[in-house]
Amino acid sequence: MPDLDYLRREIERMRIQMGRQRKEILQLQRAGIGTASAQALLSRMEAKVESLCAERDKLKAAEPRQTKGRVLGGRTW
Repeated sequence: MPDLDYLRREIERMRIQMGRQRKEILQLQRAGIGTASAQALLSRMEAKVESLCAERDKLKAAEPRQTKGRVLGGRTW
């Protein structure tokens, strides 16, 4: 099972790739070239990122929470 930091890095990397893919699709559309396969790839990438985000959220929820201390010796809320 991947750790939280790995998932965060992978999500960020995939989002960067998706941005590049969107730019490429726009370039293809401007050139009048079909973009069906590129759009299918983009939708698969989006689905992968969504599953990674769900896994990240699951790991984050399972992680023990740190207790908040006093702020500058002030009140505890």
